[in-house]
Amino acid sequence: MSQSHQQPALSKCPGCDEPPAAGDLFCGACGYDLSAVPARPGDRPTMAITVPPAASGSEAVRWPAAAETDSSDVPAPVHRPSDLPGTDSGGRPLAEQEQEQVQEPGPLGGPEPSAVPVRHDDRAEPGGAEHSGDFALAAPDPRTAEHTAAAAAPAAGGKVCVACRSGRVDPDGYCENCGHAQPRERDHMEQELGSVAAVSDRGLRHHRNEDSFAVSSTALPDGSPAVVAIVCDGVSSASRPDEASAAAANAANESLLASLPRGTHPQQAMHEAIVAASEAVNALAQEPAGAMEHDAHRHQNAPACTLVGAVMAGELLIVGWVGDSRVYWVPEDRSRPTARLTEDDSWAAQMVAAGLMNEAEAYADERAHAITGWLGADAYELEPHTAAFKPDRPGLVVVCTDGLWNYAESAEEMAAAVPADAQEHPLRGAQVLVGHALDGGGHDNVTVALLPFAVRPQGAGSACETV
Repeated sequence: MSQSHQQPALSKCPGCDEPPAAGDLFCGACGYDLSAVPARPGDRPTMAITVPPAASGSEAVRWPAAAETDSSDVPAPVHRPSDLPGTDSGGRPLAEQEQEQVQEPGPLGGPEPSAVPVRHDDRAEPGGAEHSGDFALAAPDPRTAEHTAAAAAPAAGGKVCVACRSGRVDPDGYCENCGHAQPRERDHMEQELGSVAAVSDRGLRHHRNEDSFAVSSTALPDGSPAVVAIVCDGVSSASRPDEASAAAANAANESLLASLPRGTHPQQAMHEAIVAASEAVNALAQEPAGAMEHDAHRHQNAPACTLVGAVMAGELLIVGWVGDSRVYWVPEDRSRPTARLTEDDSWAAQMVAAGLMNEAEAYADERAHAITGWLGADAYELEPHTAAFKPDRPGLVVVCTDGLWNYAESAEEMAAAVPADAQEHPLRGAQVLVGHALDGGGHDNVTVALLPFAVRPQGAGSACETV
């Protein structure tokens, strides 16, 4: 059965507010279609959006308590804004806002209506134990969480930043946490092998360490020990000086370790070692140009370096060199004379040898350290220098680059810089000598090797005798 819809009676026209006549379908004043007025909806029950004040003496509404754990029996933590310091959007401290939420009792004993009755539904489950009207904090920034975890737990076997002591070091040598550039492996090197030790440091002015060294020991055919120390100084004006010094030191060391056990005379073995080192440096110049891209600011001339070495074999001390790195002899009895066992391949040494200047004048000249001999494809002519000595008393052999002897040039100055216990503790002695150069200014890379030479005293005489 169909139902008829009765038109509602209107007290005034919706268009002009004039009262219409009974039964009119259109307003007599403005012509408004009175049939277009929607019918009044049926009555519905309404609900208050705020809790009505409780009657005096009656109990407040009690909400059922929710379970403290979810289906997995794991409590779901909810953080409140008042748990952390801060302010709301109006600049008020959150702690004050928390206190304002505890309403003062109204005139009928119930709470006063909230000043801010509207809240969003991004909060804890209604009716739950934590349902206090507070908003849950946003989840932590995943980038920050990941970064914190990475900084706190570097990968197993990975390097840890020397600055912040927590971040990982990326393949480029920078800390992923603080961005600090890490010292390179060659910036400071130390090695102790039995009675020989060496230390090399970048110094305070250079951006990299262009020095290199090698220390080793082997046995002669009769079973007696032989100790080797090689020190090389890269020529900074050449391309890839750090590679040149490393190649030369390794090649010379390997040559000596191969020839000495075969019975080759130590002085001849030293000569062959210098030739082998020269060939290794020359080979670097034959590499494709792409290998030199990281030195684009330099002229692409041949890699070059100097070399100085010492071998203790039996009762002999053999030294060999090309360039201006040096070997000093410091007797255990400091009352005995000290000596420098090498002559520089340098402009200053040539001036002194030619009698044109005395040593003080020559080394005060700005051209003093211009070398006249080096290892490299562009060297004028390879002239290895070797010398053999037979010390008659115990002492210490100091093998070093000019980064050290610039701060202790004479034999007496070098002996004064060597600590008294260096013969018993060569590594500590080498560390002290490097520190001496750094304290003096550290203008160059610093490398030194110490070889204690122990013999039975054989009476008075010079500290060393050339064979």
